[in-house]
Amino acid sequence: MSYPTYHNLIGGQWIPAASGKTILNLNPADHFDIVGAFPSSHAEDVNAAVAAAKKAFNSWRLTPAPKRAEILLHARDILIGNKEKYARDMTREMGKVLAETRGDVQEAIDEALYVAGEGRRLFGVTTPSELPNKFAMSVRMPVGVVGLITPWNFPMAIPSWKLFPALVAGNTCVIKPATDTPLSTYNLVQSLVEAGLPPGVVNIVCGSGSATGTPLIEHPDVRAISFTGSSSVGSFVGQRAAATFKPVSLEMGGKNAQIVLDDANLDLALDGALWGAFGTTGQRCTATSRILLQKGIAREFTERFVERAKKLKIGNGLDESVEVGPQVNAAQIETSKEYVEIAIAEGAKLLCGGHALTGGAYAHGTFFEPTAFGGVTPNMRIAREEVFGPVVSLLEFSTFEEGVEIANAIDYAPSTELYTRNVNHAFAAMRDLEAGITYINAPTIGAEVHLPFGGVKQTGNGHREGLGAIDFFTTWKAVYVDYSDKLQRAQIDNAE
Repeated sequence: MSYPTYHNLIGGQWIPAASGKTILNLNPADHFDIVGAFPSSHAEDVNAAVAAAKKAFNSWRLTPAPKRAEILLHARDILIGNKEKYARDMTREMGKVLAETRGDVQEAIDEALYVAGEGRRLFGVTTPSELPNKFAMSVRMPVGVVGLITPWNFPMAIPSWKLFPALVAGNTCVIKPATDTPLSTYNLVQSLVEAGLPPGVVNIVCGSGSATGTPLIEHPDVRAISFTGSSSVGSFVGQRAAATFKPVSLEMGGKNAQIVLDDANLDLALDGALWGAFGTTGQRCTATSRILLQKGIAREFTERFVERAKKLKIGNGLDESVEVGPQVNAAQIETSKEYVEIAIAEGAKLLCGGHALTGGAYAHGTFFEPTAFGGVTPNMRIAREEVFGPVVSLLEFSTFEEGVEIANAIDYAPSTELYTRNVNHAFAAMRDLEAGITYINAPTIGAEVHLPFGGVKQTGNGHREGLGAIDFFTTWKAVYVDYSDKLQRAQIDNAE
């Protein structure tokens, strides 16, 4: 069976891993479809990539920011021209349906346009000095070499959230894509290369987290780390980076709640719940994994939700009629199965799904049924822990205040939503729901690139993608120009 072999990008050259070993990238809908072989890299490869990025930084930081931004605009045009090809590549390696992978590529296109505008908006601040004949200002400076570690669920969108602002700010990058989905990151970086990005400004090192991610985090010449992934790995990343005083941006797990009040538009809430719970096969940090139902509408909503969930078409995402694709790998299937067993043992009622699909058209992939549990209480593990699969819990509550309390009573908080026609409850929810994002009458998924994206609690450490990314990828420098032609001592010579 023939399939392409890909290499690391180091200093503008495509180079095999020093080990000579590769990792096969398999289509999760059909394991006989090998997307390609990618490098199995180690510290030696990381060191070479960091050295290339460090060398390129000296000239890249001196390239005017508007010129750096023009490369992003050129890359955007290339992404537009290759959108369908890149979407199909992504469906093959990640599994989500074509409508979603087209959206993933579109998000990178949108990010390029948005961040390119920042090339003329890297504003500083001027302010009066406390001393005469002295000028005071502050400017943004690039951080230096940054390490980017990205996940498999949005394998082009999330790398674009990190790469584009880092580049326009004048940094050079080493990116480690997820081993399940490296091709989409390769396609993204190839668009930058074709757009004229100088050699060494972006470098790709592909490999496992322990073999490549850890050396990247610990490398003394890497000045910052941006990571998206699980909370358990994020905790390790944060601790290891702290040893060398690196700033770290962490985006991690979720257990997002949709609250549906008695006065909600139920048709709209149902549409939002199905999309939020089973879009991307539930494999989003912002997926709707808890649906909180006010008692007046709980029975009707549950019956209608389960009926529609049972009818969702599952299969290969390359089929335009499919609504739910595979999970990304066998480990994710095992996690979904484990949490089904946990939920049943805790006393939750299995309303639909609950099984891996293994026969017929599903025999060579990793598929799991859309699954819903009723009779769930807030203290159950199925209502508190992240599954990252097509498994959703339905809980009931009495008052608006109780619904908010249940929504907030977890360790993760990327996204929340409320369905209601009551404007007072809508504004109270915007104020009181603990999350990085709150939607009113819309699903927990669907963030836009120009707003801040990130969570609180164990979901993140306060940094944001989108609006706020430039803040992470730059440092402030205060600049003073004294034209008095004499020594002036701040806080001394101006004292009363």
